[in-house]
Amino acid sequence: MKKNLLFLLFIVVFGCTSHDSKLVIIGKAPKFSLTNQHNQTITNDTYKGKVYVAEFFFTSCPSICPIMTKNTVKIQNTFPNEDRLGFASFSINPDFDTPEILKSYADVQGIKSPNWHLLTGEEDTIYDLANEGFNLHAKVDDSAEGGFEHSGLFALIDTNGNIVSRKDTNGNPIIYYNGLDEEHIKMLIEDIQFLLQ
Repeated sequence: MKKNLLFLLFIVVFGCTSHDSKLVIIGKAPKFSLTNQHNQTITNDTYKGKVYVAEFFFTSCPSICPIMTKNTVKIQNTFPNEDRLGFASFSINPDFDTPEILKSYADVQGIKSPNWHLLTGEEDTIYDLANEGFNLHAKVDDSAEGGFEHSGLFALIDTNGNIVSRKDTNGNPIIYYNGLDEEHIKMLIEDIQFLLQ
């Protein structure tokens, strides 16, 4: 907790601007190498030169994931032929979410973009990526719905591999976009459009 507060304080005090004063660089997106729904190895280099949205989810999630996925599909459908836009959905239940399960989920949810990768791998690797790499919360929790607890936030990454965000009305970076909030999804779409200019 203390580490997260220091991270947020650092961002507020030292956040750098990206492109112009509209977006702020939060930090570099972490490196990863995982397997997608087509059983292909996907790394952060797969997204080189692309804008992408990162999130953590699991296919059997009964609570926030269906809303997050619906909103990500909405973003996908806003940019139907945009090859410079990608999505990285990291499963926090990798033992269950095999490439075959992820492929079935993608088909049911309307995930069509060739740059949208549903990712699975070693549990420790994914939890380190969530909690240390992206600074987003994820953990196994038997008392939570579905047995896992995670953030409903989306990270926006620019073409240079930087996590970026817009500023709030006080001029402070929002850092992440709320994947459950229509207003935040609208802002995220606007910021993606800005980065793709």
